[in-house]
Amino acid sequence: MEQSFQKGVVLHLASLIEYTEGGVISKQLIKSPAGNITLFSFDKGEGLSEHRAPFDALVQVLEGVANITVNGNLFTVKAGESIVFPANAPHALTAVERFKMLLTMIKE
Repeated sequence: MEQSFQKGVVLHLASLIEYTEGGVISKQLIKSPAGNITLFSFDKGEGLSEHRAPFDALVQVLEGVANITVNGNLFTVKAGESIVFPANAPHALTAVERFKMLLTMIKE
C-alpha cells in the first residue's frame, strides 16, 4: 500500500482528503490483518446504500453532517460526534451537507 501520511507526526485528518463534486472519495490510512482505518469524503447528497459488515465499525465525523441509519434507526451525526455500527447490522448514510469521516473497523 502506498503510504498516504507521515508516521510519528501530528495529523489533521480532515486535511488528508479532499471533496469531489457529486462524489465520494476514500483513502485507506491503515490496512492490516487486525483491521482497517479509512478516511472518506462525501459531497452533499451523496452516501452509501444500506449494507452490512462482519465487524464492529466506528465512524467519527470530522467535518459536516450526515444522516446515518443503523438497524433502521436514523441518527443525524455532526462534526465531533461518533457512532458505532454493530457487526452485521444493516447501515447506510447520506450527506446532509459535505462531510468527512474516519472509519475504523477492527476484525475479531
